[in-house]
Amino acid sequence: MPSLRPGAVGSAHLSSFASLRIRNYRLYMLGQCISVVGNWMQTIAVGWLALQLTHSGTMLGVVTGARYLPILLLGAWGGLVVDRHDRRRLLTVTQVCFALQAALLTVLSWAGLVTLPLLVTIMLVLGSINVFDSPARQSLISELVDRDRLPNAIAVNSTLVNTAKLVGPGLAGVLIAAFGMTPCFALDTLSFVAVIISLLALRVAEMRPTEREVHAKGQIRAGIAYICRTPELLHPMIMVYVTGMLTWEFPVTLPLLTTSVFHAGPDGFGAAMAAMSAGAVLGGFVVVRRPRVTTRSLSVSAVIWGVLICAAALAPNLPLALAALLFVGSGSITFNSSAKTLMQVGAAPQMRGRVVSIWTIGWMGGTVIGAPTVGAIGAASGPRSALLVGGLAAAAVGITMLALSRSSRRAASTTR
Repeated sequence: MPSLRPGAVGSAHLSSFASLRIRNYRLYMLGQCISVVGNWMQTIAVGWLALQLTHSGTMLGVVTGARYLPILLLGAWGGLVVDRHDRRRLLTVTQVCFALQAALLTVLSWAGLVTLPLLVTIMLVLGSINVFDSPARQSLISELVDRDRLPNAIAVNSTLVNTAKLVGPGLAGVLIAAFGMTPCFALDTLSFVAVIISLLALRVAEMRPTEREVHAKGQIRAGIAYICRTPELLHPMIMVYVTGMLTWEFPVTLPLLTTSVFHAGPDGFGAAMAAMSAGAVLGGFVVVRRPRVTTRSLSVSAVIWGVLICAAALAPNLPLALAALLFVGSGSITFNSSAKTLMQVGAAPQMRGRVVSIWTIGWMGGTVIGAPTVGAIGAASGPRSALLVGGLAAAAVGITMLALSRSSRRAASTTR
């Protein structure tokens, strides 16, 4: 294997989809792809339902933020639980809970009983399950493939998941326009069955179990301290927190952009999300062939991603906005996959659950603050401004980290 610089991870000698040669990983990804289709159908339907109930960008941000509040408050503890327990069994439990939550939303939507407080409560329940599901789902990948294939597995995961996202938003837009939100919630319920089956079908003997963390005091603080003293983890984490709070708010910004600026219906929102997913798929085929990832390459991808988002925000009409969103989607997978790769490969195995959970707090939990903030900006200054804030934030943090990286290299060269 070629030597890599400190802070770089990669596996240049592997083929683009080498991780899919492993049976357990193929099964896992099949279940995940089906689930993602259902999850995005629910996400689109929830966003559209919130707009119907409130006609407010700010309240749409509140509903979106409620989904991530438990992650913000309890995410680090969830990662510690993952480090202490069998990840496959834990994931099976979370999938059952997700299915029950989606089934409840299906019944309430069908009966016409959904109110704003009830919708916020259901999103809080969804977020509470995600406290354990997200770090377990990400960390399990390292138990399904060997270390050489791990960067490739993470890239393949991002590519296939974004391929599934192509189907979810587009199908949701068609179903909502024709039949309303209820079918989206029903299909999401069924999608979790596929995940449960795939988890139960894994061959445990072929897995690479991680040594579990023993119970002790101060383990969450230890995880945070570990990240803070490891620049290869700290610098990507800072970028994740900034972009997770202000940039990755597309469930808020895109409904506002498509409805208020371009006067499109739910099919327009679905088309915008599908365009992003299509771009992510195309970008994913580049990402899986990438020989290595560094903090510097992550910084560059943040800058490019931010510029592309600004271009989408300034598009004069919907067709040009959709074209720009193709490139935004490509930039998103480059940034997201690079950050996840640096986090998972750079973290010690017994710390991986906590590192991933703290990453999740930034990427998803930041929405608790970011979604209402961006929604309020959209309501006060227009949807284009809300999207521009995210693009400028991504570009700014990328430029800052590039400058820090350059300063660190200069300091290192002068001490030699």
